[in-house]
Amino acid sequence: MSESASTSEHFCLSRRQMLLAGATTLIMTSIPGLVGAVSLKGKRFERKAIAKLSQLKTDEPIEFRYPFDDMLSSNLLVKLGTEGGGGVGPAKDVVAFSHFCTHMGGPLHGAYKGEYKAIGPCPMHLTTFDLTRHGMVIAGHATESLPQVMLEVEGDDIYAVGIMGLVYGRHSNLG
Repeated sequence: MSESASTSEHFCLSRRQMLLAGATTLIMTSIPGLVGAVSLKGKRFERKAIAKLSQLKTDEPIEFRYPFDDMLSSNLLVKLGTEGGGGVGPAKDVVAFSHFCTHMGGPLHGAYKGEYKAIGPCPMHLTTFDLTRHGMVIAGHATESLPQVMLEVEGDDIYAVGIMGLVYGRHSNLG
């Protein structure tokens, strides 16, 4: 056997390893609440009031800037009408995400699709993100989830308190 053939066999998965990986993936994504239980890295910033629960309407996003007032801090807040990972409020259906694709920073303003609870496709390379699963990539070139704004509710007020994930164009928002 040639050296290149033995080297490539060394990096192949056995049928058993492939089945185990597939089964693990299926279990992790199909058990309700399990994906939301995964700890995501985030950084806390100054608490900022961004909206009122009573003013939100299902599938009608609200734009806001956080944690800074610059263009890279543009985000959307949306009441999904169904529970979302990291969601707040009585139904845990209020979530917030960055407006910039993690692949090359394409703008996602106005790209929310209420019927799919997704945002996209990005105008640059068509990446679409699932807002019910912490902004996970559904399709496209991006390899990282959309940065999610961490939220807290106090009475009727919704506060932004931090960011999970690196916002495109920043090199240090994770601390």
